[in-house]
Amino acid sequence: MRKTIMGMLVLLLVGCGVQDTHQDEHDQKEDPPNASEETNQSGEKNTENQNQDGNEDDDKEQDPPKEPEEPPVITYTIHPANWTLKTDVDTEDKVVLLTIDDAPDKHALEMAKKLKAIDVPAIFFVNGHFMDTDEEKDIVKEIHEMGFEIGNHTMSHANLRNSSEEEQRYEIVTLSEEIEALTGKAPRFFRAPFGINTEFSKELIEEQGMLFMNWTYGYDWEKEYQTGESIADIMVNTPLLTNGAILLMHDRDWTNEGLNDIVKGLQNKGYIFIHPDQIVK
Repeated sequence: MRKTIMGMLVLLLVGCGVQDTHQDEHDQKEDPPNASEETNQSGEKNTENQNQDGNEDDDKEQDPPKEPEEPPVITYTIHPANWTLKTDVDTEDKVVLLTIDDAPDKHALEMAKKLKAIDVPAIFFVNGHFMDTDEEKDIVKEIHEMGFEIGNHTMSHANLRNSSEEEQRYEIVTLSEEIEALTGKAPRFFRAPFGINTEFSKELIEEQGMLFMNWTYGYDWEKEYQTGESIADIMVNTPLLTNGAILLMHDRDWTNEGLNDIVKGLQNKGYIFIHPDQIVK
């Protein structure tokens, strides 16, 4: 009897120990993870510096790289006292503007192609009597489509001082209308033949929204400069060359021959070429 009671006590004590052991194991499984660690679905631990996807915390979005800002376009106005181009911007650039009159007589398209190949802008001032045929009109249109400015140089290259007001209106307005019909753009610049304007022509040009443009210097109508070599030399080495100079040339054999050398010579002296779009009232 005594042995039976002792055996029952032993079994009771052993059973309690096993139950405590199972409870301890269960409690360990229920303990929450460390505050600085989390366990993901795969059983891997993520630190505080990781997000729920297991990647490094990069909540802050990076700004897209900024494109370099284009420098502001410098604008110029025409100074009528000496017919040069001026700017109020503080710049070290030395600039000139190329202009070619009497287009499209013989070489205007060839001259435009030469300038286009070396990325040099210019204004081509056209005359109505050089636009009599469809072929000549196509040349003007092609020069415009190459990116060059087309200017008004009157219908017949008349001296406006010797023309009536009615004749002046015809010389100026009729040509502007023809240029706009060809190119889709009314001319912005007017150059009077021989550089001679009248009070009436000035009012008319203002009414038409065009800018007067004479020139700082030019030589290719003088006999001593009627070779490619001589015109290139004087256009580059004249004492009249100055910052902002407006260079006058014509659609002539010798000017066409010397055109590339004129451009190269000016570039070698540190000059860059103004685009007509930079010229404002």
